[in-house]
Amino acid sequence: MDTVPDILKVSILGRESIHCGFHLIPYIARTVLTTLPASVYVLVTDTNVAQFYLSAFEKAFSAEINKLSSAKPRFLSRIILPGETTKSREGKADIEDFLLLERCTRDTVILALGGGVIGDLVGFVAATFMRGVRFVQIPTTLLAMVDSSVGGKTAIDTPAGKNLIGAFWQPEYIFIDAAFLETLPEREFSNGMAEVVKTAAIWDETEFNSLENNAQLIYNAIRTPSTGSAGRHISTRSTSQSLLLSVIRGSIYVKSHIVTIDERETGLRNLVNFGHTIGHAIEAVLTPHMLHGECVSIGMMFEAEVARGMGVLKQVAVGRLVRCLRAYGLPVSLADQRVIRCPGARDLSVDRLLDIMRVDKKNSGPQKKVVILSRIGATYEQKATAVDDVVIAKVLSEAVTVKVDLNATSLGTNLVKMATPGSKSISNRALVLAALAQGTCRLKNLLHSDDTQVMMAALQELQGASFTWEDGGETLVVTGGAGALQVPRAGQEIYLGNAGTAARFLTTVCTLVSPSAAANAGTTTVITGNARMKQRPIGPLVDALRANGSEITYNESEGCLPLSIAPKGLQGGVIRLAASVSSQYVSSILLCAPYARDAVTLELVGGAVISQPYIDMTIAMMRTFGVIVTRDPGTDVYRIPQGTYVNPAQYAIESDASSATYPLAIAAITGTTCTLENIGSGSLQGDARFAVDVLARMGCDVVQTANETTVTGPKRGELKAIGEVDMEPMTDAFLTACALAAVAQGGEGNTTRIVGIANQRVKECNRIKAMIDQLAKFGVQTKELDDGLEVYGRPFNTLTRGASIHCYDDHRVAMAFSVLSTIVPDTIIEEKRCVEKTWPNWWDDLENKIGIKVGGIELQHAESSTAATSGTLSPAASASVILVGMRGSGKTHVGTLASAALSRPFIDADHFFEAKHNIGVREFVHANGWPAFRTAETENLKQIIQEAGTGHVISMGGGIVETPEARDILKNYGKTGPVVHVLRDIEEIVSYLGDENARPAYGEPITEVFKRREPWFIECANYDFINHITVDGGEATNAEISRFFKHITGQPNLAENVAAGQRSYFLSLTYPDVVPALRHMPDLTTGVDAVELRVDLLRAPDTLGSIPSQAYVSAQVASLRRATSLPIIFTVRTISQGGAFPDNSEKDAFELLGLALRLGVEYVDVEISASEKLITELAARKGFSQIIASWHDWSGKMKWNEDVVRSKYTLASRLGDIVKIVGKADTLQDNFALHDFVARANLQRGAKPIIAINMGVEGQMSRILNATLSPVTHPLLPSKAAPGQLSFAQIQKALNLLGQLPARRHFLFGNPIAHSMSPTLHNTGFEVLGLPHTYELFETANVGEEIKATLAAPDFGGASVTIPFKLDVIPLLDKLSPAAEAIGAVNTIIPAIEGGNRILRGDNTDWLGIRESIRSRVPSIGAPTAALVIGAGGTARAAIFALQSLGAQRIYLFNRTASKAQVLVEAFPDAPVKLIETLDVWPAEGPAPTVIVSTVPASATTTDSTNPGAVLLPLALFDATVNGVVVDMAYKPAETPLLTLAKSAAPNWARVMGVEVLLEQGYAQFETWTGQRCPKHVVSKTVLEKYFAAA
Repeated sequence: MDTVPDILKVSILGRESIHCGFHLIPYIARTVLTTLPASVYVLVTDTNVAQFYLSAFEKAFSAEINKLSSAKPRFLSRIILPGETTKSREGKADIEDFLLLERCTRDTVILALGGGVIGDLVGFVAATFMRGVRFVQIPTTLLAMVDSSVGGKTAIDTPAGKNLIGAFWQPEYIFIDAAFLETLPEREFSNGMAEVVKTAAIWDETEFNSLENNAQLIYNAIRTPSTGSAGRHISTRSTSQSLLLSVIRGSIYVKSHIVTIDERETGLRNLVNFGHTIGHAIEAVLTPHMLHGECVSIGMMFEAEVARGMGVLKQVAVGRLVRCLRAYGLPVSLADQRVIRCPGARDLSVDRLLDIMRVDKKNSGPQKKVVILSRIGATYEQKATAVDDVVIAKVLSEAVTVKVDLNATSLGTNLVKMATPGSKSISNRALVLAALAQGTCRLKNLLHSDDTQVMMAALQELQGASFTWEDGGETLVVTGGAGALQVPRAGQEIYLGNAGTAARFLTTVCTLVSPSAAANAGTTTVITGNARMKQRPIGPLVDALRANGSEITYNESEGCLPLSIAPKGLQGGVIRLAASVSSQYVSSILLCAPYARDAVTLELVGGAVISQPYIDMTIAMMRTFGVIVTRDPGTDVYRIPQGTYVNPAQYAIESDASSATYPLAIAAITGTTCTLENIGSGSLQGDARFAVDVLARMGCDVVQTANETTVTGPKRGELKAIGEVDMEPMTDAFLTACALAAVAQGGEGNTTRIVGIANQRVKECNRIKAMIDQLAKFGVQTKELDDGLEVYGRPFNTLTRGASIHCYDDHRVAMAFSVLSTIVPDTIIEEKRCVEKTWPNWWDDLENKIGIKVGGIELQHAESSTAATSGTLSPAASASVILVGMRGSGKTHVGTLASAALSRPFIDADHFFEAKHNIGVREFVHANGWPAFRTAETENLKQIIQEAGTGHVISMGGGIVETPEARDILKNYGKTGPVVHVLRDIEEIVSYLGDENARPAYGEPITEVFKRREPWFIECANYDFINHITVDGGEATNAEISRFFKHITGQPNLAENVAAGQRSYFLSLTYPDVVPALRHMPDLTTGVDAVELRVDLLRAPDTLGSIPSQAYVSAQVASLRRATSLPIIFTVRTISQGGAFPDNSEKDAFELLGLALRLGVEYVDVEISASEKLITELAARKGFSQIIASWHDWSGKMKWNEDVVRSKYTLASRLGDIVKIVGKADTLQDNFALHDFVARANLQRGAKPIIAINMGVEGQMSRILNATLSPVTHPLLPSKAAPGQLSFAQIQKALNLLGQLPARRHFLFGNPIAHSMSPTLHNTGFEVLGLPHTYELFETANVGEEIKATLAAPDFGGASVTIPFKLDVIPLLDKLSPAAEAIGAVNTIIPAIEGGNRILRGDNTDWLGIRESIRSRVPSIGAPTAALVIGAGGTARAAIFALQSLGAQRIYLFNRTASKAQVLVEAFPDAPVKLIETLDVWPAEGPAPTVIVSTVPASATTTDSTNPGAVLLPLALFDATVNGVVVDMAYKPAETPLLTLAKSAAPNWARVMGVEVLLEQGYAQFETWTGQRCPKHVVSKTVLEKYFAAA
C-alpha cells in the first residue's frame, strides 16, 4: 500500500479543499471515494490529457473501489475534443446527454481532468445538472492550477464573447498535482507563469523576489522529469520541485484569500484581473494563436505603463516586471515576434482594442476599469481603478505627438527641477563589475531600461551573479560570483536586442567561461541581437580576442553578431586592439582583464582613440572595485594586474549625462529653466560638459556645481548659432545639439558645424544620416562632413509643421527630436518605445515633470499579413526591396518599374559603386582585380542596407552572391525584408550579354557562371520574379511588376469581396497546361474574384510522372499572370482529398507550396491532413500571402453537426487565414446542416472567412449559398474540378430565384442623354454576369418628385448622374464620399445600409476614370514629376483630384479665364497646383508635363493659329523624349485636336479618348453597385463598336 503523500493544503472559503503535491493520482482516488460517497463518479477529460493520464486514473479508482465493502459505485469516463470551441452550449449539452444516457443521478460526482477549458465547462455542467452536483477540479496545466480552477467560476463561451454564460460553483476539492506539468509543453508552462507573476505583483513582493531570481531553478522542475514517484514525499523532492510547488501554492493562496473575502467579484477580487483589461482585448484579436497568459503578460506591461503615466508607479517597478516576465519566456510588447507572426496582428489597432475593452464586466459607464499597481506587491486601490480612454490610448499607441501652443506665454513648466535616470554607461559597467566581484554590492540609481535588463538577464544566464531588490526596487543587491561563469544550457542563446554596450562588454565576459563550467551545458555561448544589432560592428574586438587565443565564430555576417564563444578562458598577456571605432571595445577588455590567466598589457593601435572619457570612466570604476589600472605615460598602453574585484558595500550611479541633455535643451529652446540633480562638473561622463560647452555658447545661462546643473534658455527664438564645435568628448549629445542648431540664428549663415562624431555612423543607426534626413522634414538644410555635419538654422516659426519623424529604433534620435517638437507643433515621433533603451518613462516625465503635453498617435500602415515572408519571420512592409540575379536578367529594368509602382527611390548598386569610388566597375576590376571588387561590393551592400534599408528598391550586381560574407548579409536581411531573385531564360541572357560591353567580362562561359550562382541566388532570395520583359523594352508586363512588388511590400492583391456580407468566387482551372487557354482567360474569369491553379492537374508536355517540376509550375504561374490580374489560388490537391497529387509525396507538395510563396501567390491552399509541423513552418514564412486551410471528406460519412467537423474547423482556423471544409451531400438536409454550421461559426468573435461546400448534385444548393470564394466552373473548361460545380452565371440566376439576389433598377439622371453609352455599358455587364438587373435612361427637366420617388423605390439599385444634375442631386443624399466632397459634384448614387438604415451615398467616379486611364496606359509613370490640366470646370476638379492621388509633384493649371482657375487652386490647398498663362513655356523651376488632361470641349481647342476663338495647342505642349499620356475628356469627336497633335508630335505618348474614360469610370460604378468586377473585355468591345458606328 502506498504511503500518504506529503501534501501542502490551502484553505478557501473556510475549507482546506486545495491539496498540492506530486504524483497524487492514487491519493486523489482514495480521497474522493472516502470523503465524497456517490453512486457514480464521472471523469471528463480531453483527448490530449487522456493519452497521458486516463489509464492511471482508471487503474487507481478501480483499485480503491475494489477495497470498498459496501455497494460498488460506477466509474465512468467521457473524452471530449480539446480547445476553446468545445466550451460551448453544444459541448455542455454533449456531456449532459452522456450523463443522462448513463442514468446519473443527483449524488453523482464529476471530476474535471484537464486545463481551463475542461474546468470551466465541466464546472458549469456540475452547477446545472440535476440543479447542481458535486464536482472536483484536477487541473493539468499551470494556468488552470493557479487561476481558473480556484474560485468557483464556471462558464461557457458564446458567439458574443467568452465566459458570458456561467455560474459560481465551488468544487469540493482542487487537487494540484505538479507532476502533471512534466508533460506540459514549455510554452504552456510559461503561459501559466504569467498568472503566477501577476499574483505576486499585486500582492506579495517577497514572492515576486523569489520569482525574479529563480527562473532557471523553477524551469528545471519540468525540464527534468521525475523518475517513479519522486517528489511524492518531501524526502524524495528535489530543490527545484520544492520551489515549484512553493510558487504554485503561494499563488493559489493569494487567490484563495481574495476569493474567500470577495467570492462574487464585487471589488477586491478584481485585483486578480491585473493585466486582463488590456490583455483580454489583445487575446480577443489574437486567439487562438496567442495564449491567454501571453496576452495577459503584454496586458500587465501596458497596465503598468498606465500606472506609471498616472504618476502612481515608478519605472523601477516597470523594469522589474519586464525582467521577470521575460525570464519565463513571456512576451512583453506587441512588437514581440510571436505577436507579429499572428494573422490577426494587423487588427491590433488602438480603436479596436478600446472597443473590445468596452464590454469588460469590470467597467462602470464609459470609463475602463484597470488594476493599477502602486509598487511591486501592492495596488493603488483595493479594486480596479477607473481610467479614461485617452490615457489607455496613449500607452497603446506606437507613436506620440508633443502638443504645444505657440501662442501660450510659456511652453511647459517655467522652473523644472528633476533627476534623470542613472547613466547607461555607468550602470552597465557597474553590473559587470559587481557580478565579476566577490561579495555583495548595493547599486543605487541603476538605470531601469532595455539595455540594463538584457545585461542583467545575460549575467543570470551565465550564472555569474544573483540579483535581489531592496527599498521597493530602488536598490539592486548584487551578489557577485567572483568570476565563475557557466555556458548557458544547450540551445539557449543570449539575446541582446539592439544593446550595443551589452554586446561589446559581454563578448569579452563570455571568454572568461572556463572549460570545466561547460560540462552540463551547451558547448559554446551564443550571443545575438535584433536585425540592427547584427549590422553593428564588433570585428576589431573579436580580432583582438582571437589573436589572444579566444575561439570566437561569426554565425552569420563577418564582423557582426551573432557570435559563438568557446569556453576557454581569457589567455591574457599582450592584447593589441584597434580603438578608433568604439571605446567600448577598450572598456570590454579592461573590465575582464583581471581574470585572464596572465596579466594583461593592452595596447591601443590603429589611429586616434575615440571617446577617451569613457575609457577613463572604466578605469576609475575598476579602481573603486579594487583593481588599479596603470597607463604608460604618453602612450595608449594600459597594464591591468591579475586579481578579483571586491564589491564595495554600496555604489551610487550618477545620472545619465547624455539623457540630461534633453531636459536642459528643452529649457534652452523654450526659454524656461531646468535644474538637474546628480549631474554636474564632477561627473565621470563626457556629456556632462554639454551645458557649458554648447548651451552656454548658444546664449543660455548655465550654472554648474559638482553635482548639479541649471540651464535657463534665452527668449524663445533667440538661440545663437555657434559655428564649429568639436563634440568628440560627448558624441552622443550631438543629436541634441542638432535639434537646437535647427533654430539657432546668427554667425555666418546661421551655421552650426559639429565635428568629431564620425563614430556615430555605427551606433544604433547611422545617426549623422538620420539627423540629416529627419531635419529635412522640417525644412532644415544640412551638409554632411567626413566627421560630422553642418546645420543651417532657421526661425522656429518657419519650420514645417506636422513632420512625422522616423527614429530608426534609436532612443537618441527620438529624444532629440522631442526637443525640437516642443516649438514645432504637430510633430509626430514614430517608434516611441525606442526610448526604453535609456529613459523608458521619458514621455511620462516630459508631461508630468517638464509640463509638455504628450498624446498618442496611431500610425497608418499598409495592410499586411503579419506572418513572415518566405524564409522570414517578420516581414516589414517598409523594408527596402533588394533585387539579385544574373547580369542581363533585367534587374535594372524591373527595379525601375517597381520603384515607380511603389513610389520609392531606386538604387542601382553599380551606379552607387561608381559614385562612391569615382571609377567605373569595369575600370575598377581591370585595375584591382575581381577579389578587390568583391570586397568593395560587399562593403557597399552593408552601407546601402544601413542607409537605405527602408523605403527603397535596390538592384545589386549579378556577382553579389559570390562571397560567403555577402550571402550571409543577404540571408540575414531576408529575415525581415524581401530579397527578390529576378529570373530570365539563360539563353536570352547569353544573347543579351553578347552585345553588352559596359561591364567587365566574366573570363568564363556565362552558362558556367549561372550554374555556379544559381543555388546561391536560391539560398539568398526569399522571392522569385520571372522576368518575361525584354530588357530593351517590348511588351512589358507592367501590371505584374506592380502587383508582385506591391504584394511583397504589404499591399497584396487580395480578393476584395472576401468580406462579411459580400459574395466572392474563384474559377477552378483544370488544364494540364494553361498556356493554350490564355486567350480565353477574359471570358473564363468573368465575374470571379480569383483563379485557382490546380497544380496537381498540371502536366508538362512529353513528360511522365504525376509531379510537375518547379520550373514548369513557375512558368505556368508566370503565364497566368500575363493573362489576368486576378489573385491566384495555388492548390496541390492530393488523391485522398479528391485531387491527383500522390498522397505519399508530402515533401514534394510542400516544396511546391513554398514555391508559391516565393512567386508571391496571393492564396495558398494547404490541406490540414498534412503534417502540422510542415503547415506551421509554411505559415511562418507566408509573408503577405494568405493560407486557405482545407479539409475534404469524400466518404459521405461526415456530418456537419458532429464533433469531427468542429475539430477540423478549429484546426483549420488556427492554421489558416481562410477555412475551407468540403463534404458530400446525400440529402437536401445535409445542406441545411452545413448552413447551420457556417452560421454558428460566423458568430464567433474573430471568425475566419469560411468556404463550406457539399459535393455532388445534391450539394449544389450549398455552392449557391456559400458566400466566401465559391469555386465555379465555366463551359469552356475541359472538365469540372469537382462534382456538382456550377458556373458563375448559374449561381447568380439561382440566387435570384431563391430571393438572395433581387433584381435592381439602375438609372442615368441627366438631360440630354439620348445618345449615352451608359445603358450599353451596364446592361452588357449585367447580361454577361447573369445578374437580373437593368439600367435605364431617366431624362427629366429637373431634379423633382420623379427622381425623388425613383430614389425611394425598394428596387432602386443605383444611378449615374450627368449634367446638369451633378450638384442638384446632392440635397437628396445622406452623405458624400471624400472624393465627391473634394470635387464638389456627384456622378454616382449608391444605396447602402448603415446602422440598419437605408441611406443614399453620393460619390464621384470621374476621377477614378481619369486615374485608371493614366495608370493603365503608362504604369511606369509612377508619381508624375509634372502634369497639366486644361480647363477649370467641374471635370478639371476631378482631374486635379486624380493627379493628386497619383502623387503628382506639380500640377500646372491653364484656363483662358484666370479668375476661374484661381478659384480651383483655392479649392485644393494641399495640392501642388500652379497657374500658368501659356501652353508653350513651363515655369523656370519646373519640368515639362508627362501627363496632360484636357477638360474643355474639343471645339474649344485648335492647332490652327488663325482660329482666335479657341485655345491654341502648340507643338511645345509635348515632350516627345518621354513616355507620357494625354487624356481628352471631350466625348466627341474621337480624334480631337489635342489627340491629333499628340499623335504627330509625340508618338510615344499614350492617347486616351473621352469614351475610354467613360468606360473606366463606368467600371467603377458597376463594381460599386454590384460588388462584382465589370467584364471589361466584353463591355468595352460592345460600347466601342456602338460608339464608332454612331460617329
